[in-house]
Amino acid sequence: MGRYIIRRLLQMIPVFIGTTLLIFIMVYALGDPVAALFGDRAPDPATAAQIRHDLHLDEPLWKQYLLYMGGIFTGNFGTAFNGQPVTELMRTAFPITVRLTIVAIIIEAVFGVLLGVVSGLRRRGWVDTGVLVLTLVVVSVPTFVTGYLLQLLLGVRWGIAPATVSAEAPFNELIVPGLVLAAVSLAYVTRLTRTTVAENARADYVRTAVAKGLPRHRVVGRHLLRNSLIPVVTFLGTDIGALMGGALVTERIFNIHGVGYQLYQGILRQNSPTVVGFVTILVIIFLIANLLVDLLYAVLDPRIRYA
Repeated sequence: MGRYIIRRLLQMIPVFIGTTLLIFIMVYALGDPVAALFGDRAPDPATAAQIRHDLHLDEPLWKQYLLYMGGIFTGNFGTAFNGQPVTELMRTAFPITVRLTIVAIIIEAVFGVLLGVVSGLRRRGWVDTGVLVLTLVVVSVPTFVTGYLLQLLLGVRWGIAPATVSAEAPFNELIVPGLVLAAVSLAYVTRLTRTTVAENARADYVRTAVAKGLPRHRVVGRHLLRNSLIPVVTFLGTDIGALMGGALVTERIFNIHGVGYQLYQGILRQNSPTVVGFVTILVIIFLIANLLVDLLYAVLDPRIRYA
């Protein structure tokens, strides 16, 4: 196991370098941050040259990237164009989005697996048909439609939940936004769980467990569900990074000042240090989540061992 972890960590290095290099080139080579800083006004050539020099934008792109990577290892992600360090923006934005992601992951994991198991065990029944139709509707409806609809019904008309989230963004205010964020992924988890449960229910080891007279809950929980959850865990692990980076629409609807909000503001104002810094952290989170998913395989299936 130790050798496997070391090997995976070494494999993550070129992936991290390649991903951050691609993002850096896309952000810095395809736009002019100094021009975006001044907006519609034409900057004074001397002032623009000084700003480019201070931000190292007059250096070759490869050198800019090396300077940026050197700053990352010292905890310096640069300074936003408003003069605020990017790390301060991260310190306020990431805890909020992490809480929102936790709520979303819990919702899609619990309800997705539960609906998938019930649907898979009662395949071709009315419950199965209802779950499939419901998940198809959820997948078909855009996130912004779901978000505004729940905001209107639960927040404005019925007053069950707050229509917008306060600056502190406590867990109780993030339930509805978390449901909106997790809706599409919940549908996919449900369908994936249903398929794997229905396939494994016909496997020989399940029939043997039933023939031994084991209780149904033990057959489902200990034998059927553990093997069926392997592809589901894979999806949930890769979905963590997608939820954190894809919360832009949800955070805009509910006025949540998290990672999605900062990325939106950074892209809108072409604030390159903010965009590159936040995406770099999201890449690291995605890589760590994939490593944890691979290690969790051995817990779910004892036959999997890492040399």
